[in-house]
Amino acid sequence: MDLKFLKKKIYIFIKIISTALITSAIGLESWNIYAVITNIHVPSSLNPIFWIERFAMICHFIESIIAAFYAPSRQKIPIKYATYTFFVGTIGLLELFGQQDDC
Repeated sequence: MDLKFLKKKIYIFIKIISTALITSAIGLESWNIYAVITNIHVPSSLNPIFWIERFAMICHFIESIIAAFYAPSRQKIPIKYATYTFFVGTIGLLELFGQQDDC
């Protein structure tokens, strides 16, 4: 099996999983905020999940800021590429900085 083909398939898989997980994290955080506002009890067993999703969202947010800052130097629209990088994560930065040229 060709290594470039395998790398491309892995990148696609990571993009799909990352987008689904970040979308789920946004939904989970929205539900948590709604629960706090309306005084609904949230099980304490979900606290580790909330911390993990917050950490992931902060990491993706930082990556999107980096992408927005460097996008104009790569002839990309900053807000568009920042949004893309927020959802796909590090793969977006690798694509921006040309690490994926061989795929």
